[in-house]
Order: sequence, then structure tokens, then C-alpha cells
Amino acid sequence: MDWFSNIFNVAQTWLYEAVVQPALFALGLSNLFEDAYAATAWFLVGVLQIVVMLAVIGPLERWRPVEAMNSPADRASIRTDILYTLLHRLGLFRIALFFTLDPWFDQAFGALRTAGYGTFHLDQLWPGVTDNALASLLIYLVAFDFIAYWLHRGQHQLEWWWRLHALHHSQRQMTMWSDNRNHLLDSILWDSAMVVAAQLIGVPPEQFIVIVALTRLSESFQHANLRLWFGKIGERLWVSPRFHRLHHAIGIGHESGGAKTLGGHNFGVLLPWWDMLFGTANFELRYDPTGIRDQVESNRDYGSGFWAQQWLGLKRLVGRA
Repeated sequence: MDWFSNIFNVAQTWLYEAVVQPALFALGLSNLFEDAYAATAWFLVGVLQIVVMLAVIGPLERWRPVEAMNSPADRASIRTDILYTLLHRLGLFRIALFFTLDPWFDQAFGALRTAGYGTFHLDQLWPGVTDNALASLLIYLVAFDFIAYWLHRGQHQLEWWWRLHALHHSQRQMTMWSDNRNHLLDSILWDSAMVVAAQLIGVPPEQFIVIVALTRLSESFQHANLRLWFGKIGERLWVSPRFHRLHHAIGIGHESGGAKTLGGHNFGVLLPWWDMLFGTANFELRYDPTGIRDQVESNRDYGSGFWAQQWLGLKRLVGRA
């Protein structure tokens, strides 16, 4: 993969020197050069993700769709999801976090290091792993997925968090663009937890970018309007579109035991192992309609556009919607 890394570094350097650095000079923000260089990497990674989505996942959706999406309402809903995807994948949301929450995180972890609490490195528990970049990456990938499983369960089992996360499940026309359809407060909570986890287990910054990129691409594939499963063995190795669609299914994915209580199935982000281990896996071969029960039974409104969805999410959080 050295050739890819070299091409990426050349592209990052060119974009930074030709566009980003002059813009920072013009705005009087030369103190942000180092952080802006890192932000350029996130932007390019996002562009690559979108290219893969359009070149690979999009044709797969057209090849074997679960449902046709031809109505004006379907297309409008998908356009809103595309807006969410661009906001998150191209780094705009991360830039907002950089100017708001990142300084607090830096101060907190800096204070811990000053007090003598060094960063723990998970991959150092196994002798020789730190010399093998791929083995180290795989260890951190599994560790992050374990953390993500429990965060995802929290989104479904904590009433206040579900009021935010429900926006993600309100999409009735699920496509490869639906992964980033989240309330901004929900995304802040999730990303903050992941940043803290990355610091606590000592994941290198370059591996953190790779893990986030791989996870997001896989999640785009899982949300695709695609009638596909991986077979009896494959379904238990990696989360498939069928496995994750069941998590979005009305009355199944986010409710427990058929009752209208929070819970559900298939919380795994990349690996179904945690669902299998903790009893939340559902491997039924079915492709149900997606959405939330109260959308169907009581016509509850979750918003038809970005700002309406964000506003209604806030109202749900305080019990006013």
C-alpha cells in the first residue's frame, strides 16, 4: 500500500499548499497551519469515501434494490441524507468540533499527562505487535467496534438518547446515504466518546483516520438499498446490509420482545460478534420496511428537511414533540 500512501501524501500536500495555506494567510489564521494540514487529510479521505460510494455501492443498489424509490418524496428524503453525508464526510462537522470541543479535550488530556498519567497503548499488551502496523490496526479496529456496540445500545436503551437517535431510524427510504442522518447532538456525543476512547487506548492518529474511514464506508454499504446477505458463515463475520436493515426494521430493530419498549437487535457496527455474544443478534433472512412504529401508527412527524429534523429532535429531547 506504499504506492497509495505516496499518492495520498502528494495530493494532501498539493491541496494544502495550493488552497488551504493561502486561505489561512488571507484570513489571518496562520496559527492553525498544523491543524489545517490534518484537516486536509480528513477532507481527502472523505472525498475518497464518496467516490467509492458512487462507483461501487451505488451500482449495487441499482442492481438488487430492496425497494423502488421513484416518488418525489423519496428523492427529497434522499437529498437530505446526501446533505448529512457531505457535512460529515468532508470534515465540516469535524471542523466545528475543532473550534468548540477539541480545546477542552486537549486541556483535559494535557493535564493528565502533566500529572504523570501517560497514555495507555492497547497494542503494547502483545509483544511484537507494535512492529506490525496491520496487526496493530486490527487490534484497535476490534476495540473500537466493541466500544461502538455499547454506545449504540445506549442510543437505543437510554430514553433521552433515543429521542435524539430516533432521527436516524426515521428514514423510511434507507440508502447508502443514510448512515450520517443523525441529530447533531447525537453526533457530538458519539464523536466525543470515540475521541476519548482513542486517547485512552492510545490509537495512533494515522490509524484513527483509517479506522474511521473503513467504518464509515462499511456503514454506507450496510445502509444501502441492497438485497444482499453474506451467507450463514459470512453473516457472522461482518455486518451485512440484510443484518443492519433488520436493525432499522419497524417494530423489530429498536424494540424488545415485540413490546413497545426500547431495546432491539443487531447493534454491531462492523462485527456481529458482540450481538452474538450478548444475545442481541437476529439472523433472520428478511427485508422489512424501515422506520419507527409511531410514524406508521400515529403519523408522528420527524421532519422532512435538515433544519426541521434538527429542531424536532431538540423538541423530542425536552418532551415537546
